[in-house]
Amino acid sequence: MSKKNEEKSMLLWVDLEMTGLSPVHDRIMEVAAIITDWNLEEKATYTGVVKVSDEIIAKRMVGEFWEKNRASYDALVAQNEDGKSAAAIEKELLKFVADNCGNAVVYLAGNSIHQDQKFIEREWPELNARLHYRQLDVSAWKVYFENALGKKFLKPENHRALDDIRGSIEELKWYLKSLS
Repeated sequence: MSKKNEEKSMLLWVDLEMTGLSPVHDRIMEVAAIITDWNLEEKATYTGVVKVSDEIIAKRMVGEFWEKNRASYDALVAQNEDGKSAAAIEKELLKFVADNCGNAVVYLAGNSIHQDQKFIEREWPELNARLHYRQLDVSAWKVYFENALGKKFLKPENHRALDDIRGSIEELKWYLKSLS
């Protein structure tokens, strides 16, 4: 890809760990972001912890998913005390994007990124406004490869934001390599 095209647009890979999957009732607890070019090379990395009330954690982080993923639950709850407000994290993310993307068009990327964007739209409206309306959702590739081609990429499900993003980038690289 030419340098000129690279400066026009970048990928902002995001993964959120939330108290659950409802953008109305649940809250973001952890965010990781990686900016890549279109060759999927990392340019910058960000991680942040959003402080969530103990009441929301007790009410929303219950059930089979959290029972099966106890290590993730424990890690998220342990780091919660050191978290920042959602507003503070949004300001950091906006600075991260500005510092690393300048005026480039920023496409949100990740696995099932449409779900993460629902949370971004609700909790971080200024960041949401900075993003292009189109997304690069690795899940679409997953659906096609598994159902049409019978090929499956196996990635670990750590349920920690930074590991999950790197897994999604590797997954897209695998799909692209399979096409060549």
